[in-house]
Amino acid sequence: MPDQPPSPTIELRELSRVFPTEPPVRALEGVDLTIYNGDWIAIEGPSGSGKSTLLNVLGCLDRHTSGTYLFEGMDVSTLTDRERAGLRGRRIGFVFQSFHLLGHRSVLENVMMAEVYRHQSRHERRTRATTALEKVGLGHRPDFMPTRLSGGEQQRVAVARALLGAPSVLLCDEPTGNLDSKTSDMILDLFAELHEEGYTIAMITHDSDIAQRAERRIHITDGHLQEAS
Repeated sequence: MPDQPPSPTIELRELSRVFPTEPPVRALEGVDLTIYNGDWIAIEGPSGSGKSTLLNVLGCLDRHTSGTYLFEGMDVSTLTDRERAGLRGRRIGFVFQSFHLLGHRSVLENVMMAEVYRHQSRHERRTRATTALEKVGLGHRPDFMPTRLSGGEQQRVAVARALLGAPSVLLCDEPTGNLDSKTSDMILDLFAELHEEGYTIAMITHDSDIAQRAERRIHITDGHLQEAS
């Protein structure tokens, strides 16, 4: 039988986000976007282009004003705030420019925090966190404190935390923005490895060199998307 086409993880149809200021700010306008299972896309645009607003909508941190957002076929607009929080916690992994690690907790404990509200046993969380650290190449430093790690290592911890629970998509907000060029390349190499393993990755960036590492490139300007050829 022929290979089945990948299924959509995220589908946006005529999606808009308008902030009710005076005058109104149309941060996203008629956005159409499909992110398929296993995609690695970069959403590239300058400051003020709408890319952060788009990431917040994709991550269920903000609600769209009009249009359709389907996450694995589910209409996100029908979810309550509690259901949206559950979707974020179970199906979406976040990697931010700032690592957001707790300085008074070990590397392993920081990763385990991703599942603290899932009512799993500490042993189970510890096992999964150890596996995630091994995946990002930090299995040898579970007891280190974040202050003893380099910037690149701290971002790897943040990626391991995002991987906990096997999310449907990783949403990455300028994930190399606080890193030098050599370390940035190493983090992008890690994303390439995760992509090869089948992870779905959506990354926003203002840097065209960073965007070129992704499989697909989407340009965003004044809230409008255009896929690069």
